Amino acid sequence: MDIYSDERIVLTLDAGGTNFVFSALQKGEAIGKEITKPSNAHNLNLCIETIKSGFDELKSELKDVPVAISFAFPGPADYPNGIIGDLNNLPAFRGGVPLGGILEEYFQMPVYINNDGDLYAYGEALGGVLPEINAQLKKAGSPKQYKNLVGITLGTGFGGGIVRNNELFIGDNSTAGEIWLFSNSKSPGVNSADVVSIRAVQRVYAKEAGIDYPNSLSPKDIYDIAKGTKEGDSEAAIRAYEAIGTALGDVIANLLTFIDGIIVIGGGITGAAEFYMPAVFKELNSDFMPYNGEPLPRLVQKIYNLDDEILSSDFYKDQSKELKIPDSDKVAVYDPVPRLGIATTKIGASKAISLGAYALALSKV
Repeated sequence: MDIYSDERIVLTLDAGGTNFVFSALQKGEAIGKEITKPSNAHNLNLCIETIKSGFDELKSELKDVPVAISFAFPGPADYPNGIIGDLNNLPAFRGGVPLGGILEEYFQMPVYINNDGDLYAYGEALGGVLPEINAQLKKAGSPKQYKNLVGITLGTGFGGGIVRNNELFIGDNSTAGEIWLFSNSKSPGVNSADVVSIRAVQRVYAKEAGIDYPNSLSPKDIYDIAKGTKEGDSEAAIRAYEAIGTALGDVIANLLTFIDGIIVIGGGITGAAEFYMPAVFKELNSDFMPYNGEPLPRLVQKIYNLDDEILSSDFYKDQSKELKIPDSDKVAVYDPVPRLGIATTKIGASKAISLGAYALALSKV
């Protein structure tokens, strides 16, 4: 499916705890104006009426009729059935609300709701990093093409989504890809979100620099300190990003072992990749030490940093060879180098989520 050539229009929503932002997409791009309304998260009826009025106003601005509504909404939720569960940042939805059914009845069109981490991964798979990688492989003459991807978002939280064979995989309870709940070998007593997130950067810097926590320093401040463009303890700042890189590498190693697909990272911390990515790859390239004492590589695959044009050049080369089948004129093609790549999003997490919502609707309508 080429989402950048599809003429159909889908209405979408960025649902935050404070504001709802409504927009329309066509050919994978926003059309018309965005509409922002307060979420009214404290009052269920008012919140739902806000959603209705936002989409009504959006529709009135369009020349053509949209085919669906599709958007990300916080969980827990029964996403396939459009039922929202007990939300922390939207307390009016506690107890279960059939939001999808309410909107379908009102607008008389299909409504699709999903998790932002899932839609981020789907957007990157259909309109972001995955088609770009496959196009470069084809251009380089390699027959290899990738169909599996894990999207990771680094920011206030730590989210993820899985695309398998170019289809979104959400699991039997709509909870696949909840990587924030992974355990972490670097900090066994907490889940991964505690050591791979904005607060982890802030906490580790404070500890290393010997200052109080919490404090007013943002991850961007700590990044600037690491770069030497802001006053502070640069070594402590570098160690803070290295710490989350090591913990992130542990998560990614487990994901790659299980999913065997491309990793794409987005979110608010990605601008500091130069400080955390070396620690990620150090962890990925580490060894297990079995009881027999012989080092065992942590991963079967060779992992490339696709953000580095030079280091990733071998990833795109055709490394396959032909093996002659005895007593015949046939050959078998064999690629002896199982390889995967890690990339930082080029389109941004927000656009990828919108593209994922758009693509999901088009795939189902």
